[in-house]
Amino acid sequence: MADKSRRLFQWKDRYWRVARSAVQAVTLALFLFLFLRTVRGGLPAQAGTLFLHLDPLAMLAGLLAAKAYVKGMALALLTIGLTVLFGRAWCGWICPLGTTLDIFHPRRWKNKQPSIPEAARGIKHFLLTLILTSALLGSLWLMFLDPLTIMIRTLTEAVYPALDRIVAAIEEALYGIPALRASVSARDRILRPALLPADPAFTAGGVLIAAFFIGIIALNALAPRFWCRYLCPLGSLLGLTGKLAIFRREVNPAACNDCGACARVCPTGTIRPDKANASDPAECTLCLDCVSACPRAGQSFPAHLRPAGWNSYDPGRRQALAAIGAAVGGAALLRTDQYLRRALPHLLRPPGAVENDLLAKCIRCGECIRVCPTGVLHPSVAEAGVEGFWTPVLIARAGFCQYSCNACGQVCPVEAIPPLPLEAKQQQVLGAAFVDRNRCIAWSDHQECLVCEEMCPLPEKAITVDYSEFPGGAPVVDRTRCIGCGTCEYKCPVAGEAAIRVYAPGRDSV
Repeated sequence: MADKSRRLFQWKDRYWRVARSAVQAVTLALFLFLFLRTVRGGLPAQAGTLFLHLDPLAMLAGLLAAKAYVKGMALALLTIGLTVLFGRAWCGWICPLGTTLDIFHPRRWKNKQPSIPEAARGIKHFLLTLILTSALLGSLWLMFLDPLTIMIRTLTEAVYPALDRIVAAIEEALYGIPALRASVSARDRILRPALLPADPAFTAGGVLIAAFFIGIIALNALAPRFWCRYLCPLGSLLGLTGKLAIFRREVNPAACNDCGACARVCPTGTIRPDKANASDPAECTLCLDCVSACPRAGQSFPAHLRPAGWNSYDPGRRQALAAIGAAVGGAALLRTDQYLRRALPHLLRPPGAVENDLLAKCIRCGECIRVCPTGVLHPSVAEAGVEGFWTPVLIARAGFCQYSCNACGQVCPVEAIPPLPLEAKQQQVLGAAFVDRNRCIAWSDHQECLVCEEMCPLPEKAITVDYSEFPGGAPVVDRTRCIGCGTCEYKCPVAGEAAIRVYAPGRDSV
């Protein structure tokens, strides 16, 4: 009878572990599919924000910072409900970054655990308190640590452009072989613009974003799922909620022979041999590796009505006060660069975005950058000061704000960029263009060049031609009409810095 029961348990174990792997594969594939199909068209841009709206940290921080409810925030309650039922199942089954960390799991940690102090788990709780307190004070600059924003930024600014350049390099090499030119051209027409951009993808700060992501992966060398164990603020929020989990792991003392197999394979190291192999539901990601490793079926996941107990690394009064103090001090210091930001001549923001509102609401997710069809939006590195780190800025030499597009406002999950109708967006002033007559081909060399005037997308062009000095004419900007879309700067044929540049609003001269 015992053997029959054991065989049944093994069958159930295999079933649930296969189910977990399948769910991880499907959710990661769905995440990548939504990314690609909303970048290159085929699906509404808002479809790509599904995972962000399921992210309780992104939605809670956005709610605290904006002091207002944003459409779609209620979806995060589904994740909270899942956590109340099963603990950190999101981290172990659904999170795209968690799945990526499992894919790059080093073999050196097979059947052993690192010797990192348990107190280090408290770092993620400190970061969570810091983020939420900063949100209350109107600053979300630390939201670049949210795992979903990490994944979206990395795909948008590092992986996707790199893939584009790799494919382009391969195509250029193969195109040099005459016999392959026809097939290379045919394949390129399939790839572009269906999957890859028609024009080369330009990245600002892509190397830094890639290095940050690679660093998170590399931390796996110190401990399996190091990020999830010690650093992830979303993991902290879900872990603390997971203290209420109804179904959580329990060890049967009668069946357990204290072999330690479960503790050795636990990817988050939460099973404690010194505590009768008990585990903390706030740290358990419901991976079920312990169940598979147990030779005597000594573990189960029964229902509990009482919350799990508190541990030494869980948030305490001192830690909370330290995080709150750090948030208050940090917010005060970040405000000191407001004057410097006002002096930045080319700090251009997405249509309708007001600087202070953007800093207070933006969760650094990169969704606006992802859907921008011309590549004008990029995450700020130094262009917007410390507080504006990885908020969206327009780099007009890399692209232009398309006159017929309002995708960035429609896709922003927290309305840091307002969802303006197209007619209202077309009237938003992003900046104003100024001609540098010392660099302009028409003004300085007296050669005919009116590219900027020809490319101005406004129905009543903001760039006109002055024929008073040269027969071929020279461009002049009417700044009462100019909206600062950057088309002229992007299309300017002058090498290097454009002869016509867009400056931040409020300038009458350069």
